Amino acid sequence: MNNEHDQVVTTEEVSSNGQAPATNAPIPPYPFVAIVGQAELKLALLLCVVNPTIGGVMVMGHRGTAKSTSVRALAAMLPPIKAVAGCPYSCAPDRPAGLCDQCRAIPAQKGKSKKLSVINIPVPVVDLPLGATEDRVCGTLDIERALTQGVQAFAPGLLARANRGFLYIDEVNLLEDHLVDVLLDVAASGVNVVEREGVSIRHPARFVLVGSGNPEEGDLRPQLLDRFGLHARITTITDVNERVEIVKRRREYDADPFAFAEKWSKETQKLQRKIKQAQRRLPDVVLPDPVLYKIAELCVKLEIDGHRGELTLARAATALAALEGRNEVTIQDVRRIAVLALRHRLRKDPLETQDDTVRIERAVEEVLVP
Repeated sequence: MNNEHDQVVTTEEVSSNGQAPATNAPIPPYPFVAIVGQAELKLALLLCVVNPTIGGVMVMGHRGTAKSTSVRALAAMLPPIKAVAGCPYSCAPDRPAGLCDQCRAIPAQKGKSKKLSVINIPVPVVDLPLGATEDRVCGTLDIERALTQGVQAFAPGLLARANRGFLYIDEVNLLEDHLVDVLLDVAASGVNVVEREGVSIRHPARFVLVGSGNPEEGDLRPQLLDRFGLHARITTITDVNERVEIVKRRREYDADPFAFAEKWSKETQKLQRKIKQAQRRLPDVVLPDPVLYKIAELCVKLEIDGHRGELTLARAATALAALEGRNEVTIQDVRRIAVLALRHRLRKDPLETQDDTVRIERAVEEVLVP
């Protein structure tokens, strides 16, 4: 399921309804709206799409629970984005302040404002393999150009490709700590800075960071885990009817992915419109002071270190209100996302027997009175 977006069909391949797909048409990924269950994971991803400043999602759960499928399905469902043609960072042409040095260097016509050539591209989804080096992630000196042309040039890395999209790290808890530090710093600042081999480069690197892992293989260090905006926990579904439905849908998709995607296209388009409307509404959503005070009170009650807890709660609750078509955040919004935003920020007490989720839910009942 992890490689659906990389598969390509040819004109010789014919779908089950007898219709041959377009030449070299990529097989559509599994539709996001067709994923059974995992409401917590899907909500976390949608909130980060509406408001990327939330800081990404850490997903911990059992193997085979649709973690990577959900990320790729969501990205594939999003509408194409406008980018400057030929830019290695896919700069947004309508945001002059965020342009890279290469795009800023494009000369303007005499007496006219700068006109950039624009193309539409799919939202990038970049996988970061466990064995990736820092050079591969951040970029480094372009050895080929250095040898053939005798010039110092920068070879962009995975962070450049992920700009304005998703950077997905499977088994993030097995990634080397220094790489996790780099990724989280870049995700927070939106800029990748490379200083090596005589090359000094700054380029935009704004992406939604999604990490997944199996809790049986260990957790991230608390100070790293805290840098993720939301933390979703997913488990194997135990409801027999839902498990049967998962198998049926997967078999149907495997038999004819084009027909399956078409079957869910109306639901997909409905969610696309909902996301677009939420993104437009987000700047106008009001966070009332009484709700903000309750957010701060909840973080104090749970003894959350630092202030990322309040910031994430405020951003996620605002995104939730926008997603549901409202212009004001309510206490109920905060209640719904409190566990997602705070479960990985609690102080670890080896003598504590109560589950983190239960601790937060109890504090929510005491502080966030409807």
